[in-house]
Amino acid sequence: MSPQEAVQMVPTTPVEVLTHDTCWSLLRTTTVGRLAVLVEDHPDLFPINFGVDHGTVVFRSGQGTKLFAALSTARVAFEADGFDPDTGRAWSVVVKGAARPISEIDELTDTVDLPIFPWQAGDKGHFVRITPSEVTGRRFTVADPDVWRTPATRAPRSATE
Repeated sequence: MSPQEAVQMVPTTPVEVLTHDTCWSLLRTTTVGRLAVLVEDHPDLFPINFGVDHGTVVFRSGQGTKLFAALSTARVAFEADGFDPDTGRAWSVVVKGAARPISEIDELTDTVDLPIFPWQAGDKGHFVRITPSEVTGRRFTVADPDVWRTPATRAPRSATE
């Protein structure tokens, strides 16, 4: 059986399109996502720790490529996902919009209290807010890994594979 035939035999379950409110509720359950930006005319991804604040995504960053690209005139995308082992369902939420620095003292004072804890140490004194123009999400049942196995999956392999 070819890999294409195996994929066609995989039973599918419906994908649940998430409401706007459900997307934001799920984003509040995790703290790590990926920021997609344009860097020199090509897409790049950066893992970020983030917080949700009044219908926006906030992250902090140091100087560098990520900050420069996020604050350019190009729009950004942010994605986070999760998995519920009790139900076997996964979710994914994408936020698209414009990123801007948080620099007004009142707004910055409110933002500093958000539980945003970067994994990497160092100067992360720049706060950035992504104001969405689009928020989409989906939830689905995760397929059992056995449905993807083929006879070739269990074939002996050489030491270099």
